[in-house]
Amino acid sequence: MNSMTGYGFKETVIDSTQISVEIKSVNNRFLDLNINLPSFLNPLESKLRKILSEKVLRGKIDLTIRVKDLNSTAKVNPDTQAALMYREAIAKVGEALGYKPDEIPLSLIIAQDGVLNITHEYDAENYWTKIQPVFNEVFEQFINDRTREGANLKEDLLKKLDVLDRCAEFFKEWQPKMEQKFKEQIKSRFNELLGDSADQNRIMTEVAAMMVKYTINEEIIRLQSHLSAMRREFTDNPAPGKRIDFICQETNREINTIGSKNQFTEVGEMVINAKDALENIREQSKNVE
Repeated sequence: MNSMTGYGFKETVIDSTQISVEIKSVNNRFLDLNINLPSFLNPLESKLRKILSEKVLRGKIDLTIRVKDLNSTAKVNPDTQAALMYREAIAKVGEALGYKPDEIPLSLIIAQDGVLNITHEYDAENYWTKIQPVFNEVFEQFINDRTREGANLKEDLLKKLDVLDRCAEFFKEWQPKMEQKFKEQIKSRFNELLGDSADQNRIMTEVAAMMVKYTINEEIIRLQSHLSAMRREFTDNPAPGKRIDFICQETNREINTIGSKNQFTEVGEMVINAKDALENIREQSKNVE
């Protein structure tokens, strides 16, 4: 079980290139990858998406990679033809103003657009050979962080599930008392209304029919089934987040029904405990991948 929150970061210098990689994630119902790269590294985006999506199933992931060459990669290419044309044009303007051609400074010609062209040669794959070891280390940090937090979440969830199991056992133990009290109440009402003329066989028949509606036996069976399914998700499913949320909904329905049929203070208190534990599980499941 993994948490959906995690973090990893490293900054280093490899072959005169400063590289920083940061990966962080927060909760999200689905996988949302946000990759921030310098424009010249955009060819690497699909590769990075593939690597991330193979290990991460849910969460909003922000990956940021920055690179800076400590040695200049610039190449300056002169356009001599453009320089001659600028010189000729400027000379004509200077002549009209009374200047001699040899009075035109070189700096003026060089400053004109297109005379000196600066280019940078960026090879994304070449940069990847430097970035990859840093990325791998940060990604491992990130995964380990999610795994470590996931183990803590699992421990807490199992404790809350133990509480729910005890609640279910309590309901099962109290089921006969609840049914007995309900029978006594029905009999008492019939006797109050009909007195000595009450037909005991008829009363028993009516009680039996109404018990089908008011017993909690089926709710207990379904509740324990849901709790068993939830435990399997915690222990066997590496990414149980979505399933847990669904099972919590079904479990809540059974607990609410038991609460609506209850007539004992003790059972009512246990219903509150069960709902509190279940709500904790539901909230925590939002952090689980």
